[in-house]
Amino acid sequence: MTLKANWSYPTAMRFGAGRISEIAEACAVAGIKKPLLVTDKGLAGLPITQGTLDLMEAAGLGRAMFSQVDPNPTEQNVAAGVTAYSDGGHDGVIAFGGGSGLDLGKVVAFMAGQTRPLWDFEDIGDWWTRADADAIAPIVAVPTTAGTGSEVGRASVITNSETHEKKIIFHPKILPAVVICDPELTVGMPPVITAGTGMDAFAHCLEAFCSPHYHPMSQGIALEGMRLVKENLPRAYANGSDIEARGHMMSAAAMGATAFQKGLGAIHALSHPIGAVHHTHHGTTNAVVMLPVLDFNRPAVEDRLGMAGNYLGISGGFDGFKTYVRELTQSLSIPANLTDLGVTDPDIDALVASALRDPSVGGNPVEMTASNTKALLLACF
Repeated sequence: MTLKANWSYPTAMRFGAGRISEIAEACAVAGIKKPLLVTDKGLAGLPITQGTLDLMEAAGLGRAMFSQVDPNPTEQNVAAGVTAYSDGGHDGVIAFGGGSGLDLGKVVAFMAGQTRPLWDFEDIGDWWTRADADAIAPIVAVPTTAGTGSEVGRASVITNSETHEKKIIFHPKILPAVVICDPELTVGMPPVITAGTGMDAFAHCLEAFCSPHYHPMSQGIALEGMRLVKENLPRAYANGSDIEARGHMMSAAAMGATAFQKGLGAIHALSHPIGAVHHTHHGTTNAVVMLPVLDFNRPAVEDRLGMAGNYLGISGGFDGFKTYVRELTQSLSIPANLTDLGVTDPDIDALVASALRDPSVGGNPVEMTASNTKALLLACF
């Protein structure tokens, strides 16, 4: 089956194999004449990136690229990107890559016209209203993984290099104007990245579905997103050239990021500080802590996940759902615990304190306290 569609929720999405060829048209729709392509160091020299630069150059858009983006992008990366944007006289950003490139590209477009420092726009209360909305540059997003869903998000995660905390920078206008979801760009992902990013999408859907907040539309999107992951992540992991599975995973990623408007929870509250301090892969970290979090939340989600299992074709209620997650992570060679992930000599109390400051805490169905969060974190080792 060939998957190809144009969607508009709430941004314009061009979905289908080969649609990276429409990058110039996407820039025109967004009002960008001189884009800066922002991506990460690992992608900069790959054929998918160089091919996109070739398409830009052929269309008269230049081939400017900024790739000094760390796996967990920092405010230093933001500052360097803004300098490249300003020095190049650019009028928009093509955010290209996985979560790191997408998040950094969006914040470069956001900060290029601001006069206040980055942390003044952290997702706290109405701090986003401090921004000069008219100075935010347009963004075209091109995901090359299927996990974070940052391409359909109004926020980015940036690590404070001094405190080693992940901060969420939010503004409605950093939602990309146009998104190109081309599953052919994900074919080169190695199995370990396919697994980690795919489990990130699953974590977004799972936590949104379990969040106690009221958002029926997100609830439905989260459930269908889990189904797409269940049916397609094993296929994409086993055969990276399976374009249909890759396409469905790109849909699941966007759905997860849409669904978590309803809330995230303890999975992300733990993985954010662990990733910031120990530089672990975000989606893989989510997968590692997922089973202990399911046990932690069981009193509040047992019935709900039983109902989800009925839709997903998983029998056995909550225990059946948990068994499914365990077998899925094992089949994807996800490390069994944080020790196996490479987290050594952790400062448990500092990680707990950071977890409790993370915005994701508010969406967890069981209240997180210093004592129960410490016990939960220790159970992840």
